[in-house]
Amino acid sequence: MQTDGELRGRLADMVAKATDGAVEADEVLAGEARLADLGVTSLGYLRLIDAVEAEFGVELDLTSADSLDELVDYLRLHA
Repeated sequence: MQTDGELRGRLADMVAKATDGAVEADEVLAGEARLADLGVTSLGYLRLIDAVEAEFGVELDLTSADSLDELVDYLRLHA
């Protein structure tokens, strides 16, 4: 498994891709804000969840993807 820094970077990139660049990876990495507060829409969440499930082989729901830190913690426990 990747280090926390690598995992955070990969997930931040996935958020940027899921939002078609509306939320940049640097914004996600900059703080502890909820993804919705950064501008991730419901469609962005669905894309992100699909991408994370496909890449890491886990099942997510919206509550597992509230923030970058929550995503990292969830993957550490379930992937």
